[in-house]
Amino acid sequence: MKKQATFKPPKAIRGGIPICFPQFSNLGSLEQHGFARNRFWTIDTDPPPFSTASSSKTYVDLTLKPSEEDTKIWAHIFKFGVSWVMPNRLIELLACWNGGVRCHTAASICGAIPHYIVWTIWREQNNRIFEGEERSIIELKRIFILSLFELITMLSGLPISSFEVRVEGLETLDYLDNLQNRERFTEQGDAITFESEVDKIYLSTPTKIAILDHEKKRTFVLRKDGLPDAMVWNPWDKKAKAMVDFGDEEYKHMLCVEAAAVEKSITLKAGEDWKGRQELSAVPSSYCSGQLDPQKVLHGS
Repeated sequence: MKKQATFKPPKAIRGGIPICFPQFSNLGSLEQHGFARNRFWTIDTDPPPFSTASSSKTYVDLTLKPSEEDTKIWAHIFKFGVSWVMPNRLIELLACWNGGVRCHTAASICGAIPHYIVWTIWREQNNRIFEGEERSIIELKRIFILSLFELITMLSGLPISSFEVRVEGLETLDYLDNLQNRERFTEQGDAITFESEVDKIYLSTPTKIAILDHEKKRTFVLRKDGLPDAMVWNPWDKKAKAMVDFGDEEYKHMLCVEAAAVEKSITLKAGEDWKGRQELSAVPSSYCSGQLDPQKVLHGS
C-alpha cells in the first residue's frame, strides 16, 4: 500500500490487489478500471464452498451487488464475489503490524524488530503451506537480518543502484504497449527487465509467471486461471512524481504484475457464471539458496 494512498471514495486506493470490473483501463465507456474498486463491498456470510478448503487457511468472502448509481452507468444485473484465501496466522500478523514504523529514528527501528520476526515466521508458514518446503533456522535468520537491513536502508534514504527485478514467463508473447497507443508488439527479450517506464498488456499468457528479485534474493510466483492476459506496469521516476498518491521514489520498490482478461471480453448469458483465480506466493530463490531453478517455477507443479 502506498504511503500517499487516498482512502476516500470515489478515489481508488493506490496499492494492494485491485479488482478491475467491469472494464480494464479505459477500454470501455466507464471510469478507469471500472467502478468495482471504488465501491464498498459486503461480507458474504453464506459463501459457496471453496475447492481447496483446509483448516490451515482462513477465508474472507466479499460480495458486490449493483447499486442504483451503478445501474445508471452499467445497465446489467450482476453479483460479483471475491474469496481471499490466506494462512490462519495472517490475521495475527496484521494485528501485530498495525501502525508499522512511525518515525525515522533508531528507536523506531528497534520497535520494528518484533514485527519483522513475526513477518519472517509468517513467510515461512506461507512457504510450508503453499510450496511444501521448509527453510533452515540459519536461512530464516538471514531473511530476518536482510529484511531489517532493507528497512534501515530505506529510512536512511540510501539510493538503490538499479531496479534488479525481472519477469519470466512472458518472453516471445505479443503485448499491447500502452505507451505507444496500444500498438501490438512481440516480446524479444529472454525476460522483462526495467530501465524506464513500462506499461504493457501481455496477451494469451501462461498460467504461471515468475517475478525474480535479484537484489532481495527472492522469487514471487503468480498462478492464475480464467484470466488469459497479464498487465506489467512500473511508472518510473517522471510519472511517479506526477501522481499525488504515489511517492517520488516508490517506483523503486514496486512492480505491478496483474492477471487480466483484456483482449477478449468475458460475456455471460443470463444464468451463467464465471470463475477466475489469482494466487501469489513466495518461493526460495535460486539466486539465494540454489534450491530453485526459475524455469522449474514456470514449468513445474
